[in-house]
Amino acid sequence: MFLGIEIGGTKLQFGVGQGDGSPLLTLERERVDPKRGAEGIREQIQLSAAPLIERYGVTGVGIGFGGPVDSASGRIIKSHQVGGWDDFPMADWARKTLGLPVIVGNDSDSAGLAEARFGAGRGHRIVVYNNIGSGIGGALVIDGQLYPGSCGIAAEIGHLRPGLQSDQPDLTVESLASGWAIAAAAQARASDPVSHRLGPLVAGGRPRGPESVRQRLIQREEVDERHAGDLLERCEGHIERLTTEMVAKAAADGNELARDVFRDACQALGWALGQVITLLAPNVLVIGGGVSLVGEELFLAPLRHEVERYAFPPLLGTYSIVPAQLGEDVVVYGALANAAGRLS
Repeated sequence: MFLGIEIGGTKLQFGVGQGDGSPLLTLERERVDPKRGAEGIREQIQLSAAPLIERYGVTGVGIGFGGPVDSASGRIIKSHQVGGWDDFPMADWARKTLGLPVIVGNDSDSAGLAEARFGAGRGHRIVVYNNIGSGIGGALVIDGQLYPGSCGIAAEIGHLRPGLQSDQPDLTVESLASGWAIAAAAQARASDPVSHRLGPLVAGGRPRGPESVRQRLIQREEVDERHAGDLLERCEGHIERLTTEMVAKAAADGNELARDVFRDACQALGWALGQVITLLAPNVLVIGGGVSLVGEELFLAPLRHEVERYAFPPLLGTYSIVPAQLGEDVVVYGALANAAGRLS
């Protein structure tokens, strides 16, 4: 029996199971207080894990961590959300604290392994997992085995840099298509809605003269201001409080400004997945994370369209793009599978 632990920026999950995809014997969720930092999370782990280990006769522990890790050494490289994790020897600490062998992996890698073996990727040889939440992660699973790269870090889809001009580490797909990026783009558009795009202006045919251009600009400005006002109402006039969830609800209700933001995010992510397909020729790409829950019309269908624009043409039709199946427990299932495979 194994204990799977998910360590995120806002939540902490503990699940006990066999690591073979069978239902968990128990699952416990706790909130993380980022202000207490890594030390606070370690205190929570120590208090919550010990009773589960004793009660269920746990023989090994798998950890899925929300940030880059060196899985070979079991060290945390850093967390982008909670301070105090930089270069932390997580496996050694957990081994000493819990008295059991421990395997540490990235949360997206863990989720990808679970989806490939037990979820939407089951039955496929080459599975790419892509998580779109507050950040963007990825995993590559081949024949049911996670591909770790040469140093435990691979398939970082969110950190691809679109275009030759993206020569700085923060100019990434994640900065354009993550949940945080979607909210930031909507905040900027709602604050300054008078930013005209060529597509809407030429819809229905190119204008025939200056007066026609002027009329279309006026109409577009009025539409944008109306939809910007809608977004402002949703956050009660506090633009910094506009969330991805609010933007998604507005888009579902027909807000064109919000839909534009989602279309831009889908284009950036579609470009990235197009490169992944061109390089790896996977059988299936599994899309998970909170942003993917926006659904088929606003996210998955536009994403598939953008992927087809950028993937190597001979590979079109050789892959499928599908939503993840295992829900918010997916990292726990993957951590368990990792522990069962490497500690048995």
